Amino acid sequence: MLQASDWAIAQYQQYGIAARRENYGVWRGWDRGVSHIDMVSPWVKSLEATQLAFSPATKKPVKAATIVLPDLADSLAFQAWLPNVKGKFVLVSMPQPTGRPDYNWQEFATPASFDKMKKERSAQTDAWRKRISKTGYNARQLAAVLEKAGAAGIVGSNWSNGFGVNKIFDASTKKIPTIDVALEDYALLFRLTESGKAPEISVFVQSKELGEVPTFNTVAEIKGSSKANEYVMLSAHFDSWDGATGATDNGTGTMVMMEAMRILKAVYPNPKRTILVGHWGSEEQGLNGSRAFVEDHPEIVNNLQALFNQDNGTGRVVNIGGSGFAKAKDYLGRWLAAVPSAYKDSIKTSFPGTPGGGGSDHASFVAVGAPAFSLGALNWSYFNYTWHTNRDTYDKIVFDDLRNNAILTAILVYMACEDPERSSNEKADFPPNPRTGEKWPAPVKSKRRGGLDN
Repeated sequence: MLQASDWAIAQYQQYGIAARRENYGVWRGWDRGVSHIDMVSPWVKSLEATQLAFSPATKKPVKAATIVLPDLADSLAFQAWLPNVKGKFVLVSMPQPTGRPDYNWQEFATPASFDKMKKERSAQTDAWRKRISKTGYNARQLAAVLEKAGAAGIVGSNWSNGFGVNKIFDASTKKIPTIDVALEDYALLFRLTESGKAPEISVFVQSKELGEVPTFNTVAEIKGSSKANEYVMLSAHFDSWDGATGATDNGTGTMVMMEAMRILKAVYPNPKRTILVGHWGSEEQGLNGSRAFVEDHPEIVNNLQALFNQDNGTGRVVNIGGSGFAKAKDYLGRWLAAVPSAYKDSIKTSFPGTPGGGGSDHASFVAVGAPAFSLGALNWSYFNYTWHTNRDTYDKIVFDDLRNNAILTAILVYMACEDPERSSNEKADFPPNPRTGEKWPAPVKSKRRGGLDN
């Protein structure tokens, strides 16, 4: 994260744009090392697997047998069984009945075969959910219980409903490794274990705990002229889950905003309003970077003309909503009118739209009544294939679409800067949220000390 911030600041300096790092708290520092995970018995096979984020390391390779979390009658039976995990790697995920995504079944299977598979998978998923429930713990609690009982490690597989793709999140263990194994390698271990073939695996994960480290946003600025104390912002989060390289979540949003800033500096070096870009930290742990910025910079938030955020993959922008602001159509409509048809004809607008309570960093600003908007992109199989997965890599980027988005963003920022009128932050009248009773999302405080107090 620090290296990425240094790189971005250096890039902005090359563009002639001032950039800086703004610390807003501290976080548990962790550095991903190499993962070597192999089945060593009943035959030798290197497994497609990795440690989860914040997983404890192993000082040397740990070799042990695997054991399946059994289907027991109730929590008392689970407690009686629990000593069996001592010194073993515990398989805690359901083995998927198929690694083929549904669209592949729909294309090639008979309707009867497809329906049969779906029914079997649904029944198996429900049964596994009940299996976990009968232990008396949820999934995160269960890992801690297994660790306390002396397990050698936790082995799971979080399939993301596509060919060869798993979600990679964080571990909840403190001393033993937690690893994710790709679908079929995991299913192989599961089948061998259940059939009594007694597989053994060797796990060597070399991550490092770094203690308390600063957490920060990276901010760049083009100072305004006649209305320097009013602001137009570009926005994209800078952090990512690290099962891969975070290319589309949110490397692509970051690139769009950096390129838009480069364009603006080149063709519009003296904007009327000050242009800022926020590359936020800790979005993935709850919008913490943008929430901290909102808390720390009321002078900007209270004078915000507009913020444009992009955070849902590599696709062309095709949706822009009014975020619940009653008059958003008036000013967003004016700004979009200036966009050439090649960049706006595919965009659907919805006004006044709804105020997002979370999801991405524009919500931090919307919650305090500042006009902030999400630039919604084409899907490109984002949620199954790249969102938080082990396949969110450079090859998934569609650069033509990013070029489209950078040009669109630069035009919108230019129009917002030049508009003689201040944008209205009047809220549309909504019925109360049935869950919270609120008409508008309430601000949530930034977490400024992460992973250090538990």
